[in-house]
Amino acid sequence: AEEYQPPIWKSYLYQLQQEAPRPKRIICPGEVENRPKYYGREFHGIISREKADELLGGVEGAYILRESQRQPGCYTLALRFGNQTLNYRLFYDGKHFVGEKRFESIHDLVTDGLITLYIETKASEYISKMTTNPIYEHIGYATLLREKVSRRLSRSKNESRKASVTNEEHTAVEKISSLVRRAALTHNDNHFNYEKTHNFKVHTFRGPHWCEYCANFMWGLIAQGVRCSDCGLNVHKQCSKHVPNDCQPDLKRIKKVYCCDLTTLVKAHNTQRPMVVDICIREIEARGLKSEGLYRVSGFTEHIEDVKMAFDRDGEKADISANIYPDINIITGALKLYFRDLPIPVITYDTYSKFIEAAKISNADERLEAVHEVLMLLPPAHYETLRYLMIHLKKVTMNEKDNFMNAENLGIVFGPTLMRPPEDSTLTTLHDMRYQKLIVQILIENEDVLF
Repeated sequence: AEEYQPPIWKSYLYQLQQEAPRPKRIICPGEVENRPKYYGREFHGIISREKADELLGGVEGAYILRESQRQPGCYTLALRFGNQTLNYRLFYDGKHFVGEKRFESIHDLVTDGLITLYIETKASEYISKMTTNPIYEHIGYATLLREKVSRRLSRSKNESRKASVTNEEHTAVEKISSLVRRAALTHNDNHFNYEKTHNFKVHTFRGPHWCEYCANFMWGLIAQGVRCSDCGLNVHKQCSKHVPNDCQPDLKRIKKVYCCDLTTLVKAHNTQRPMVVDICIREIEARGLKSEGLYRVSGFTEHIEDVKMAFDRDGEKADISANIYPDINIITGALKLYFRDLPIPVITYDTYSKFIEAAKISNADERLEAVHEVLMLLPPAHYETLRYLMIHLKKVTMNEKDNFMNAENLGIVFGPTLMRPPEDSTLTTLHDMRYQKLIVQILIENEDVLF
């Protein structure tokens, strides 16, 4: 990657962290009775704030632990910082904490606290402006490489199948940051451009790390920022609120097919719809459309679980042919299970109540119009999956004389499978079942008009 130019990481906050005061434990000279076993000799027993202040001796970074005089059984961290003594209520639940972060030792807690206090004191104005000029929104180095990286990624994908990628090419690709990779994927013509939010989770970074949004150092000892568990983007917690909904999931991070968010799965596999849906429907239409009770008759549960495991293990290479599973009801069962296992149903929680309200409209034309309006609110990947499924179910109803499955019967089967109320209420589910059935029935009967 000759033209690759790494981003310019901003080192100001890193320098401040290096300057932060170091913890200085003030040890109690005598043995303290009833000292909690999870505290060391920095514990001084029941003493007043004034005594604690005296023990710290005005030394920056000095700390002790004490038991509160006013509330026996409650413990306090007394810490010297900024020419004053700060007192924090201290908790322990297997780890030590005063706020959200939890630490293995008091020393780590104090180290992190001093870093945070120092940086937020010295650079509060700087931190408040960190997100105003992010590298993320105008990454020139990514723009220059975008076309070349796209070609390389595409070529590498083909060559990897032949196992002929050279070590030199591999090294070059490794140099390209995740940020550049995402930029390249975003503009890949073959990539279906569904919007997806990042799945950020608090993360502890080992060694110095910089934010891929603002390019500033991620300060602290633990839980310095957040990482997207789907694509690996590393950013400050405050920066995560400004990152666009452009997550490009990495297949290496997607551990399974079932129970995976629908949009995450299709973006990871670079497909319009979940490949489970495509593969199962292709198999069902090839050999099962005339099967009596299609989708109503259940296959053996253990065989359905086998199909699920095959997709989770082998992805699009999963073999669900008649040679392996001669009973088509196993394949229909696996498809229904995929929809039931989705963390967000095909008809999303956000649109559920709107669909139910549309189903309650008595005038058929108005009801159809209302259903169409709500369909437009579905996320693109959900809409496309629902559209494709309804086209398939329409084909099922066209074989009703053989399979005895009309739109109403399929509505009974797929209503609770495709839509679930946001609140887990048995009463709500029972009350809404007829409307769930009606919605699916309307979608099947009018798929050519609605989609």
